[in-house]
Amino acid sequence: MKLKTTPLNRIHHRLGARMIDFAGWEMPVQYESALTEHHRVRQAVGVFDVSHMGRFEVTGRDALAFVQRMTCNDVARLSDGQAQYSAFLTPEGTFIDDIVVYRFDAQRVFICVNAATCAKDYAWLLEHRSGQCNLVDRSSEYAQLAVQGPRAIGVLQKLTPVDLSAIKFYWFTEGQIAGVRAILSRTGYTGEPGYELYVPAEVAEKIWEAVFEAGKPADICPAGLACRNSLRLEMKYPLYGNDIDETTTPYEAGLGWIVKLGTGFIGEDVLERQKSEGVARRLVGFQMVDPGIARDGFPVFLDGDSVGHATSGGFSPSLGKSIGLVYLPVDRSTPGTEIEIEIRGKHRRAQVVKTPFYQPERV
Repeated sequence: MKLKTTPLNRIHHRLGARMIDFAGWEMPVQYESALTEHHRVRQAVGVFDVSHMGRFEVTGRDALAFVQRMTCNDVARLSDGQAQYSAFLTPEGTFIDDIVVYRFDAQRVFICVNAATCAKDYAWLLEHRSGQCNLVDRSSEYAQLAVQGPRAIGVLQKLTPVDLSAIKFYWFTEGQIAGVRAILSRTGYTGEPGYELYVPAEVAEKIWEAVFEAGKPADICPAGLACRNSLRLEMKYPLYGNDIDETTTPYEAGLGWIVKLGTGFIGEDVLERQKSEGVARRLVGFQMVDPGIARDGFPVFLDGDSVGHATSGGFSPSLGKSIGLVYLPVDRSTPGTEIEIEIRGKHRRAQVVKTPFYQPERV
């Protein structure tokens, strides 16, 4: 099957990016090197093409009520121009997808979803749509650039009359960027200061070029999926399909803070019981003690018994160590607990540690 491409595909090829199949999309995994890109995002500024993400718009008199029913966080708490990390849940309280909800006003809500679950998410919303609201898949209409790093604001401020310093974390506005109307969002997946730009697909290349021209003095670089993964792992930001899925609940994943009981969302009754009774397992971070790099899917052992696998794992460029995530029994999930990771047929020692693994100097 032919892979889908983003509006920036030609630029990635021109820059010599190594391209891979990611959820049916041809995406850049790295340009110069994943290690270099990781450090540039932490220290300067990097630009990610995240146009493969899904984008839905809900409008109408009952738009907020519908989104409230479909997501586990409290949309009613949002002000106009505020965004919210949330999730679509099954009736069993497990993840269909983790999402970001944007409230424009009482009758217009924008939702950003994962690329791999876009079709599933849209079908789920259509199945449960109620009241006077319209649901439209806007995914193909936008390109989405994530400009991340401590120098991001300095680069982007050259291109917009909007006072970017006035946009608080998880807030957004509509305004001009390089002469183009766009959504400017103070969000990201790296732990560093940054913005996500939602621009019309047909001007994606123009915006990319303008951002890179403005960023030359700031040591800007294109950044691929590999460093996006290492950056988010250092922050213990979950990846759908690895760390969370339809077998895990927010409480198990350490995301209870996005669950607002009493709002009437799908799966709420199950999570009410789980909060009352407690969970049997918890997603925790670990760090290798013995030599070796733990990877996604590597078997994990506790007291010699199998307890599953590393949901995420890899080398942390910022720490110079191998880190990962795993679900462990709650009574054995405290920092300092020793576990073993099977690497190339041998059991290697690791230890549960506090997360996030890395604490950025700037937030």
